[in-house]
Amino acid sequence: MTFLGWPVLRQLAGADRLGRGAAARSRRTDGLTARTETADAVVRSVCPYCAVGCGQRVYVKDGAVTQIEGDPDSPVSRGRLCPKGSASKQLVTNPDRVTTVRYRRPYGTEWEELDLDTAMDMIADRVLATRRETWQDTDSDGRVLNRTLGFAHLGGATLDNEENYLAKKLYTALGAIQVENQARI
Repeated sequence: MTFLGWPVLRQLAGADRLGRGAAARSRRTDGLTARTETADAVVRSVCPYCAVGCGQRVYVKDGAVTQIEGDPDSPVSRGRLCPKGSASKQLVTNPDRVTTVRYRRPYGTEWEELDLDTAMDMIADRVLATRRETWQDTDSDGRVLNRTLGFAHLGGATLDNEENYLAKKLYTALGAIQVENQARI
C-alpha cells in the first residue's frame, strides 16, 4: 500500500482538502447502503418517550424495524429527535426486551408469566373490587360524594393529550378523584 492510500494523505494531496468528498471515501464506504434504502415500508409514528410527540419515520423490512428517524414532515419536531428518541429502535429490537406479562404474587419471590387475557381480567377484578369496597356515597354530613379513594391514576409523560383525556374520563367515571400526570409533578 502506498502512502497516498492513507485517507489523511489523500485529503492533503488531493483537491478535497476539507475531507468531505472523495478523500473520505473507501471501498468499504462505497459498498455500504443505508438501512432506509432497503425498507419494504415506512410507517409514521410518534416518539414514546415524552409528551412532546416528536414525529418518527419507522422503516420496516420483512416485518422487522430496521431504522427509526425523525419525520421532517412533523410540525412538532421537523425531523429532529433527541438522543432518547434517536435510540428508540432499541425499544422494539432489543433481545432483552420483555414481551410477556410478568407477575409476582403477593409475598412471592419469583416472577411468573401470564397470558394477556388473564392479566387483564385480574386487573379488572381488582379495580372493581376496590371500588366496591371503598365507595363513598355521602360524607358524615350527608353531602353527596360518589367517589372512591381506594385507587388513583398517575399517568406517564409518554401519553399524548388524547390518551390523557381518555384516562381522565375513565378514572373519573370509576369515581377516582386522584388523577394526576407525571408531567405536572
